[in-house]
Amino acid sequence: MQLLSNFYAVLEKLFLAVVINRPRLTLIFLGILTVLAGFAMQNMKLDASADSLTLEHDTSIDYFREISKRYQSGDFLVLTYTPKAEMFSDESINTLKQLSDELARVDGVASVASMIDVPLLYSPMRSLAEQKESTRTLLTPGVDRAQAKQEFLNSPIYRKTLLSHDGKTSAILLNLKLNDQYIEMARHRDALRLKRDSQEGLTPAEAAELKKVSADFLAYRTAAAARDGQRVEVVREIVAKYQDKAQIFLGGVSMITTDMISYIKSDLVIFGGALIIFIIAVLAFLFRQWRFVILPLTACLMSVIYMLGWLSWIDWRMTVISSNFVALLLILVFAFTIYLVVRYREIHAQSPELEQSELVMAAVRAMVVPCFYSALTAIVAFMSLVDSGIRPVIDFGWMMTIGLVVGFFLTFLVVPAGLMVLPKGEPKVSGDGSLSIAGRFSRLTENHGRGILVVAFLLIAISVYGIRHLEVENRFVDYFKSDSEIHKGLSVIDRELGGTVTLDIILDAEKEDAPAASGSVDDNAAVEVDGDALTDDAFDTPVAEAATESANADAATDDDPFAEYEDESFDEPTKTASNPQSYWFSVAGLDQVKQVHDYLESLPEVGKVQSLATVYQLAHDINKGKLNDFELNVLRNMLSADISNFLIKPYLSDEKQQTRITLRVIETTPELKRAELVERIREHLTTDLGIKSEQVHFTGMLVLYNNMLQSLFDSQISTIGLVFFSIMVMMLILFRSLSIAFTAVLPNILAAGVVLGAMGLVGIPLDMMTTTIAAIVVGVGVDQSIQYIYRYRAEFAVDRNYIAAMHRSHISIGSAMYYTSVTIVVGFSILVLSQFIPTIYFGVLTAFAMFMAIVGSLTLLPKLILIMKPFGPENP
Repeated sequence: MQLLSNFYAVLEKLFLAVVINRPRLTLIFLGILTVLAGFAMQNMKLDASADSLTLEHDTSIDYFREISKRYQSGDFLVLTYTPKAEMFSDESINTLKQLSDELARVDGVASVASMIDVPLLYSPMRSLAEQKESTRTLLTPGVDRAQAKQEFLNSPIYRKTLLSHDGKTSAILLNLKLNDQYIEMARHRDALRLKRDSQEGLTPAEAAELKKVSADFLAYRTAAAARDGQRVEVVREIVAKYQDKAQIFLGGVSMITTDMISYIKSDLVIFGGALIIFIIAVLAFLFRQWRFVILPLTACLMSVIYMLGWLSWIDWRMTVISSNFVALLLILVFAFTIYLVVRYREIHAQSPELEQSELVMAAVRAMVVPCFYSALTAIVAFMSLVDSGIRPVIDFGWMMTIGLVVGFFLTFLVVPAGLMVLPKGEPKVSGDGSLSIAGRFSRLTENHGRGILVVAFLLIAISVYGIRHLEVENRFVDYFKSDSEIHKGLSVIDRELGGTVTLDIILDAEKEDAPAASGSVDDNAAVEVDGDALTDDAFDTPVAEAATESANADAATDDDPFAEYEDESFDEPTKTASNPQSYWFSVAGLDQVKQVHDYLESLPEVGKVQSLATVYQLAHDINKGKLNDFELNVLRNMLSADISNFLIKPYLSDEKQQTRITLRVIETTPELKRAELVERIREHLTTDLGIKSEQVHFTGMLVLYNNMLQSLFDSQISTIGLVFFSIMVMMLILFRSLSIAFTAVLPNILAAGVVLGAMGLVGIPLDMMTTTIAAIVVGVGVDQSIQYIYRYRAEFAVDRNYIAAMHRSHISIGSAMYYTSVTIVVGFSILVLSQFIPTIYFGVLTAFAMFMAIVGSLTLLPKLILIMKPFGPENP
């Protein structure tokens, strides 16, 4: 204790020497830092990339990138095209062609797939030789458009993909060039990060490499994001020219990313500006002296400018979640300044004869300890978010932690130094009505204490019930307002064009099933495919006949139907000799794929399913019956490069003996449970279809998104108890009383529980935004509890009367708490103006939480003090 006292004495001498004796120098120094930070803010960057919204150290991300590269499944943009004329009229088709041609010329677009671009395989059904000779599309002269429409509606290839069931809306898919460099850089960085956080750790050389790789990847990602944003704007400009002829909506990850950044900027400007205006209004109404408006506001703004400048300088980017730290930091620093100014005015009114330096030092001595512990408990609450594993939530926790440290110091530098520069003035008693408001709460507690306890117990019971129904399921489409372009586009795609969120099922062949991955196929392998020697009857099918015709035309030997075709039009990737044999392109493998495909299509949550089963069905239809392995390989060789790249390459890896089944989930399906859906599919594949569990792998955005949501729920449950325990320990150190520590924490537990319970009752799920609410309630709510109990203890020491001390505490610190909470409630309510639905929920729920916290602090907290009498007995 002596060491601590000496430390306090040194700090006080330093404070006197710097702030009290040299206030102008202090303010000039802080002003210079503010200007420098303001200049650094010009380089502030925002991040809404998919990389910033996934779970850290999730091995599923690396697998997702690996599969994306293997099957060349890159990012894409989707346009929904609803022409005003009839879909298959000349006018609509010509408009679609003009639009597609313009989109194909956009930088970064690898290909455009629409009704007019894809091959027609059933309109009418043609032989393999004809298919190989020429590919027919909707623009081919003489194509029967009525037949083509039926193909788009009913064929296994295009059903639920290009044309809505009513035939009025079509999809235009812009396949973007796969960024292999981005994938490799991300995988390299993540591998080093994973090793860094493992027991093994990094060597000094690897640590330096991680630093360089991270910086290089961030720079590369920034440039890529700029290109993506510019591409989206170019596409929008093109689309705008056709809006008079069709209703067109744009969707896709890069488009959503671009819009999210605009949402962040808008929220920062609107929310931050409105909050500052409201803070000025509250300060003016509460104190009615310009000095007590300027000084607190200066401390608040300096805190934000310092943080934003520093974040810009080190290139620490804000996301849609971490950007909320600006408003919250404003509010918490505002609370510190209010507490300090209220205490200064009280001392000034009680002892007007004191010198200004004595008044300032008395106020600082009275408030520095409770404000320090308030900041410390808030830091503990926000540090709990660091365990979430989700980068934006982690960043939010760290930004608030560092911001609170900055805000605490600036409060006790700017306000005292400013007061020393300004004249002392005459003491003024507040006439703003705070006495009556605070008095009503204290009288309510005195006269209706039992009712307060009954209501508290009821709220606890309801909260427990509601929390048991709390979920983490979210529909991505519901993140955006119904009148936004994102929501409209996603809704049409989800309802009419086969779903929105992708899920890939990767099946590995068993080792005993997988053929040797040789680079060629010999004669015996060709004719003994099924273990049975082929007879002449095997060549009587349309597929075999087509192979024979093609072989004769190319002067291949009659004895070897698998002789290599020398036709220059035969693309190298489709030759059997260049492709290792694959189990999955055999009758046994394709039958297994078809079983999985059919099962997936039977699920109500699943929209479009794409796999090798589609080409298998095409082969059946061309052959007019089931094929054997020989005929399947002939068919694969006979398919044109365009059709092979369209129907086989995205779903088959010969080298890895692996097949890919991709599906889109309909997010608007009632009662969609992502984790349950994945487990139900896994159970069917392994139990009903007999596929070994080690052969089955899941990836795609649904898996990554579900992992993130589950981590939110787990981290919320695992950390909240630890947070309250840590805060109780700090309360115990501050007040040296277990009963006081328990009394201080209980109202905030109730406030957090009520909010989470309310979310469960009304069906609002946890997401990346709402998961931070509990930490905010604890951080701000415990701050109020500390301030109130600290003041209550001081007032009780005056006459050792609990009732009188309660009334005086309400009138003094209770008034500051009330107006701070009003600012928080109104300030966060402004977030209803956001375009991002989770931000709106975050604002409304935080406002509700702070309302519950202040009510608890001014009713339940004093009632518990009156019951437990933690400060000792009253005077007789």
